Amino acid sequence: MTIHTSTEPAPEIPGVDVTSFVLEHAAQRGDKPALIDGPSGRELSYEALERGARSLAAGLAARGFGKGDVLGVFMPNLPEYAIAFHGAASAGGMCSTVNPLYTAHELTHQMNDSGARFLLTVPPFLEIAAEAAEGSGVEEVFVLGEPDPGSAATPFAELLGDPGDAPAVEIDPAEDLAVLPYSSGTTGLSKGVMLTHRNLVANIIQVGTTLELTEGDVMVGCLPFFHIYGMTVIMNLGIREGVPIVTMPRFDLEQFLELIEKHRITRTFVVPPIALALAKHPAVAERDLSSISHVNSGAAPLGPELSSQVADRLDAVVTQGYGLTETSPVTHVVPFASEINPPGSIGPPVAGTECRLVDPDSGEDVAPGERGEVWVRGPQVMRGYLGNPEATAATVDADGWLHTGDVGVVDPDGYLTIVDRLKELIKYKGFQVAPAELEAILLGHEHVADAAVIGVPDEEAGELPKAYLVAASDELDPEQLMAWVAEQVSPQKRVRLVELIEEIPKSPSGKILRRVLKDRESAAG
Repeated sequence: MTIHTSTEPAPEIPGVDVTSFVLEHAAQRGDKPALIDGPSGRELSYEALERGARSLAAGLAARGFGKGDVLGVFMPNLPEYAIAFHGAASAGGMCSTVNPLYTAHELTHQMNDSGARFLLTVPPFLEIAAEAAEGSGVEEVFVLGEPDPGSAATPFAELLGDPGDAPAVEIDPAEDLAVLPYSSGTTGLSKGVMLTHRNLVANIIQVGTTLELTEGDVMVGCLPFFHIYGMTVIMNLGIREGVPIVTMPRFDLEQFLELIEKHRITRTFVVPPIALALAKHPAVAERDLSSISHVNSGAAPLGPELSSQVADRLDAVVTQGYGLTETSPVTHVVPFASEINPPGSIGPPVAGTECRLVDPDSGEDVAPGERGEVWVRGPQVMRGYLGNPEATAATVDADGWLHTGDVGVVDPDGYLTIVDRLKELIKYKGFQVAPAELEAILLGHEHVADAAVIGVPDEEAGELPKAYLVAASDELDPEQLMAWVAEQVSPQKRVRLVELIEEIPKSPSGKILRRVLKDRESAAG
């Protein structure tokens, strides 16, 4: 067995809850801004954040919310996101963070599956939130600001209690869950990922040690906080390290560049589509981005050429990291101060993380320089999928190794490069799209006899969902079909390409042979 590890020693992980850890220095930082709302400039200080979390914990406790309870958070990046996250955790419960682009159907599924008691949203999302609440076990919907007259939602301000009444909850960091984000994992529909307080604290330490943020840095929260990348690496790590975070409710390139220039952003965490814009978009040349010292890309592979183009254009260090929702998320990242930074590499394992490359057919570790499935083990690995022991066992084996489904190669320096994917998920702009979900929808169309969906390479998006369809009649119109699917799913899940074929390739057991379709796509391209 060949195990790759960091050259750094495994960190000591304090036995504390995530809120105590992240807000440990809040009192001494006082009125220093922790989060700044980008569009308005409104600031939330460390003192106000800490007080807000305790106020929310008190208000939730007064409604009987405690150990094991779930608060759904369905809103864009705002300073109050951190209050919601840490208020629920302080009350002994957890947040289940939701993609703001979700439809009512998708939100209902997550609220039902997670068992959420309450749901927090913003006025523009209230209609969807109310519909999802009716179809789930959600007892009450809370909204930031004032709801429309006649709305059944409760203003968030009414939920806040006296911070002095915040409950003293005994939390077992290794067992008690802190957050319940949703992921499709290696296959299938979305599942609740059970992340403990210890998982999150461990990963904040692991990433913080590697990226060396300081209180002189400033970050922009351009990645959604509902997603584990934005949640851990931007929101919680930034607050822990005393780095002001300028939030963006949604990504807009012009606003992103404006905020970098205005707030003198030093460190920015992005996904490949944003890196592509930084490398090629003409608007970049019109802004003073000289404050940026470091760009880190994650959520999907960033090619060597694009990485070099961003570094040259911004005169900044460009690194790449890797992880999964199931690993809180980071398992690998190129250290900020490293002299070794091969373009395209995701770096070595973060401290305390073990990594193996395994032949998926034989189960044996591959020789140096050969391709193998990436397996990881460490304190950031999830407790499992909520209510789904079968999926958990299929992802994390009895020895604690999480099988990522990604294929990588390790170089002589111990730096890993992801070269392929065993799993079937499509990565569209960093978002996971499950082919099975789209296939189920497509098969519900009267003019579709059979369907298969794969991801096809795209420079900007990473991959585009493409549907191969067997028509049930001559009336099948690909453009109308794509519009029909778009009405039922959030934007990242839309089918972008359609090709009609006579038969979907399948195994004798009926499993779709996606590799055959991918080979067909490669041959055509």
